[in-house]
Formats: sequence, C-alpha cells, structure tokens
Amino acid sequence: MPSTAAFEDRRLIIVSNRLPVSAEKSASGFRFQPSAGGLATSLNALRQDVEMRWLGWPGLSTSDPGERREIADTLDSDFGCTPIFLPPDLFQRYYSGFSNGCLWPLFHYFPQNARFDRRDWEAYAEVNRRFADALERVARPGDRVWIHDYHLMLLPGLARERLPESPIGFFLHIPFPSSEIFRTLPWRDQLLYGPLGADLIGFHSYSYARHFLSSLLRLLGLENEFGSVALGDRQVRVETFPLGVDVEKYLHAKDDPRVQAELQALRDQAPNQKIILSVDRLDFTKGILQRLEAYEHFLETHPERRGRVLLIAVCVPSRTSVPEYRQLKREVDESVGRINGRFTQGGWTPIWYLYRNLPFDRLAALYLLADVALVTPLRDGMNLVAKEYLAARGGESGVLVLSETAGSAEELGEALIVNPHDLDSLLAALDRALEMPVEEQRMRNRAALARLRRFTTARWGREFLSQLDEAAEGRDRYRLRRLSPEDRQRLIEAFTSARHRLLLLDYDGTLVPFAPRAEWAPPDDPLRILLRGLASADRTELVIVSGRDHETLGSWLGDLGAHLVAEHGARERSPKDPGWHLAEAPPAEDWRDQIRPILEAYVDRTPGSYLEEKGLSLAWHYRRAEPELASLRTRELLENLEGTIANTPLQVLRGSKVIEVKLSNISKGRAAARRLSEGEAFDFVLAIGDDVTDEDMFAALPTGGWGIKVGHVLPSNAQFSLSNPVEVRALLTELAAADRNKR
Repeated sequence: MPSTAAFEDRRLIIVSNRLPVSAEKSASGFRFQPSAGGLATSLNALRQDVEMRWLGWPGLSTSDPGERREIADTLDSDFGCTPIFLPPDLFQRYYSGFSNGCLWPLFHYFPQNARFDRRDWEAYAEVNRRFADALERVARPGDRVWIHDYHLMLLPGLARERLPESPIGFFLHIPFPSSEIFRTLPWRDQLLYGPLGADLIGFHSYSYARHFLSSLLRLLGLENEFGSVALGDRQVRVETFPLGVDVEKYLHAKDDPRVQAELQALRDQAPNQKIILSVDRLDFTKGILQRLEAYEHFLETHPERRGRVLLIAVCVPSRTSVPEYRQLKREVDESVGRINGRFTQGGWTPIWYLYRNLPFDRLAALYLLADVALVTPLRDGMNLVAKEYLAARGGESGVLVLSETAGSAEELGEALIVNPHDLDSLLAALDRALEMPVEEQRMRNRAALARLRRFTTARWGREFLSQLDEAAEGRDRYRLRRLSPEDRQRLIEAFTSARHRLLLLDYDGTLVPFAPRAEWAPPDDPLRILLRGLASADRTELVIVSGRDHETLGSWLGDLGAHLVAEHGARERSPKDPGWHLAEAPPAEDWRDQIRPILEAYVDRTPGSYLEEKGLSLAWHYRRAEPELASLRTRELLENLEGTIANTPLQVLRGSKVIEVKLSNISKGRAAARRLSEGEAFDFVLAIGDDVTDEDMFAALPTGGWGIKVGHVLPSNAQFSLSNPVEVRALLTELAAADRNKR
C-alpha cells in the first residue's frame, strides 16, 4: 500500500456533481448539511494525507449575487469547497434529463427507459463546460484532479485542454455497458473521447473496464495494450479499483450501546424468526419488484416457513420528482400490500417495509439482526450494502445472497451468487441460505472479511492516486516532447536561415488522416498547393517518403516537383526524371509467391480486410475489419509469418492497421541516408512521420536534424511530437510563409 508520504504537499481537487455538503435556505439564513451519497464518505480517509478542494453543485440554485457570495464564502472557509451555481432549468435538463434520463438507464441495461433528447444533451455539454471553467479558475500548478462519475464524462477532455500538464483522473461509479448497448447513443463518440482526457480511468470491476476498452476499439478504432490506450501524444491507462467500505466502523458497531439498543428493540419485535434483509435505493435497477415476487413465490411454495421468516425491505427515497420513480414507488407499495394482505396471520406480517433513510445506528442493527442479506440488483456498479453486511457480521454467521450482475460479485465469491432474473435461482438460494450450517457460514464470511480488510475505502483512494501519479509521471517521462511555441520558433528560424534544406515527409497519417481503404486518401487541393510551394522554394529539397505503391504515389504527387520515395524506400523518382528506379536489386527468386497465399487466406478469414501488392512488398490491410476479430487475426498472422520468413531476407512491418512483408534491406532510413549523401551538404534537415516504419528515417538524421513524430508510438528516435496531420500542415504552412516573407 502506498505510504501517506507519497501524497504530501500535493493538493487534490475532487470534482463531482454534488458537493459533500448542501446549502439549504431557511428563514434564518443558510444551513449546510452533509449531502446524501457515499462518495464523500469514501474520500474522507484521504483528508489526513492531502489538502483537498472539492468542486460541485451546492444543492440549490440562486441568481442573487449576495446569496451566491455568502454560500461560496462559507463553503470555502468551513468546508474547503467551491460551489458551481447552475440555473434551475439548465440543471434539470443536465441532471434529470441527460444524466439520469439517458445515461443512467442505458448504462444499467435499460435502453427502453433511455431518452435521447438533443436539448438534454446540449445542457449536459454546457454544464460540463461550466465545470471546466470553474476547475481552470481553481487549479494551481501541481494539483491533481480527480473527476467522478457519469454526470461529468466530458469534463476530463475539457480539463485536459485547459490544464494540459495536470495529472487528471476519472472514475466511473456505475457500470459501463457492452459496446452493443453503448453504441445506441447518438453522442457516443463524445462520451468516449471525454474520459480519455484523463491520465487514468478507473472502474469498479474488470468487466466494466473491458466493456469500455471494447467500445474504444469497436467505435473509435482505438486499440489498447495491457489496458493502456495511445491517444495522440499521450497514453491513457484504464484500471480496476473496487471500492471498499470502512470495515472497522462496521466491525465495531456491535460494541456501540446505541446499536445494541436498536438491535434489542428489533429482536423484541420479531422473536423466533429468521430475518431476511434488503436495503436499496428505490430505483428500477435494484430489482426490488423481482425480489418481492421471488419472496411471494417462496412463501407460496414453502408454507412451513410462514410465521418463521420475515423480510425487512428498506427502500431509500430516490428522485421523487421523476414520474418513473413515482410509478415504481406505487408498484412497490402495491406489491408489499398484496403480499402482506395475502399471507399475514396470527400477529405475523411477512414484510416490514421501511421507506426512509436510516441512521447508522439503525442500519448497523439491521445488519446484525439479519440472518440473510438479499442483495439482488438487476445491475449495479458495486453495491456496498453487500460489503457492509459482511463487515458488520465480523466473520460470524449470516448468509449473503448476491446478484451476479452487481460489481461486488467479482470480489465476493463466498456469497451465494444468483441470476436476479431467474426466479428458481433466487428461490433455491434463499432456501439454501436459511438452511446453511453455521460453520459453513462462518467459513465463507471469514474468507470474505479478510479480503474486505485488505481492500478498504482508504486503500481504494490511495491506490487510485498512487497510480494516477505513476500514469502522469510516465506521460512526462516517456512521451515525446511536444513541439512548443518556443521550439516552433527555433525551427522556423533554422529553416529560413539555412542555405540548403531537406524536408523528409511521410504521407499517410502525417499529411493526410488514415482512410478505411488506401485508395480513399488522395491529397486535397490545399495540400497539393502547400507541397508544390515547398518543393519550389529556393534552397529546398522536398522528399515524400511513403509506404504507398509507386504508381499511386506518382499519380497523386508526381507533378508537384518533389522527390518521391515509394514502398518504404524500394523505388525512387526524381522530379527531373519521371521514371521510377529500384533502390536495391531484387532477389533472383520471387518470394511473393510464397507469402501471397498466406495473406490471401487471412483476407478470406477476415471480412473487411484486403491485400495490397506494391511491387516489392505485400500488405494486408485490416482497417475496415471487425476490430476484435482483426486483433485475433493479426496475432495469428504475425506468428505465422515469423516462422515462415525465418532465415530469409524478408522483414515483417506492423503499421497502422496494416501488416506488410518486404525485403529487410529496404527501409525509409536507407532512402533518407541516400538523399543525405547524394545531394549537397544540408544544413537543415526535417523529418516528419507517424509510425514504426518512420523510425529508421528518424535514426538516419544527422546531428542537429529535426525529427517530429505524429501521434504516440514509443519508443521513438524523434525529438518532438505533433498530434495529427492538421498540426503537421499548420507547421508546414508556417514554414512556407516564413520563407516567403524573408525573401
């Protein structure tokens, strides 16, 4: 576990929808009460380690400047909080409309309940921008930023724009759905790119992280390597951090006289009965109606249990202003009333229904009273009730029946795991729980308790911050240095003052974005004009060094006056000679007849892929293939080719969505070296490229040469980086303009 010293002297800014305290207006002024929700409790353990500043909505709306100032001053001085005031109509659309009317049901696998309203989306985007503005005003150099939950999924990207060097973390506290569910969102791309502004993205369970990574791959084409995603010139780490509970607090609750008094009162009201407990926020994702239906069937099929079991159903009020939740409340009331009316007998009522928030003393007493905890949500991000129950039991008797679709099920294998949609499964688990021998209960609970003690709330927060620091430090340590305004100015001055200049430019991914098929990426008119101007500049030699086949490269760029190098250096063409020349003599035996059938087999096995012949190389492209199938096929193909080309003069290159086989004595580096040796002495050399095939070109640069990598592929022989072809074109345009102005 990281030491507390690791967090000293570094301020932490927490950003969430709600502040840990809410302002309430009364006749005597403003009162400040703890907000509902467990995030503040979960993060309290960090307050002893780090100075904390919290940004969020204060629980009310006011447009009065004096009231806003009074609230802000009190929250700042007494609670270390910065409020973000939002107009009521904007907040309603952002919170009830998009966050809870769209994202909440969709992420919990209730797409039929999700509302796709553009006005709600626009409000959501606007509120995220306002949070970003507030964060920019508050943040200081060196601050760490930790953004929480589905209300603020756009904020990490907005924060990265405003605070490019800050360590930024994002944690999603609800499930992330499968890509097939997520892709139904009209604004899916924005909601995927938003979290990618963070250095570290956290989820409660591995399955949620896997679904997120799968959506990145299937919808954005972004691959990951061991949970690390390359985005521009940054690496984003995706990790799992299961949230724990304050085990000691619940473990020692039984020693509290107030808890004991509550417990005794409860026992007096339900003597000689087996207690089944459910505790939920009133929400359609919690499976409350399904649980009541299962309990009703249990009483039907087990008449001997009537009068001997009691279900205490605690439902915490939630979103009472939302029509769907009011309807759910009516249905739960009716279900409880029907079951009680049907089975009540001789002073025994089968269900105690508590629709209220419970203080800790009463909740802890219920945990100590319950023989069985029935935690069966239809879908839940984590569900801490399961962990609180086990902690309160202290390794003694008690049985946890837990839904397999709760995040905590991945940790609590000792529980009786059930499918909440399977009535027979629920009935069998409930029957087994009531009959389980005490020794088996203790064995299961002690194993679970030992794990809970290791993964506490405090550890959750400290581990996230520790990995956030590592991710941010890794970004700074390993990423290429961005071409800063100062670097850019030095580059322009070196270019304009040089006597003889050489520009070595890759094409795909450098001058133009990648296209689904290679033939779909011809140069547009502005690019042709830009390249023609650079090629015609005095004292300048422009060389396009591409993996493209020579016929395509010649037809697209042959009339611009540039020296063309095609097929990774296999063929060259001078602007003074329209004929193509082989750079190296090909081997006597044509190796392509051996390799072609292998690649063709993978074209047949991978819909959307295709084979490209480039004269002296063969390339298997898979940009349009189904991403996960393509990932599997690429691993297979690379292993196949490695065995096939062993002890041959061939080389396998893996580029962006392409695997290419070529002669090993052909490379962009050799082509660059030939230009450097055959031409006049160059006192300025600039090479720009985006993938592994350009690394040889960077390595061939002379001392003082400028190498610029586009995107993020590490390690690299380049000194600087730019994010995309748009930035490359902007730089080349500046060079051309500066040269014209100096003439």
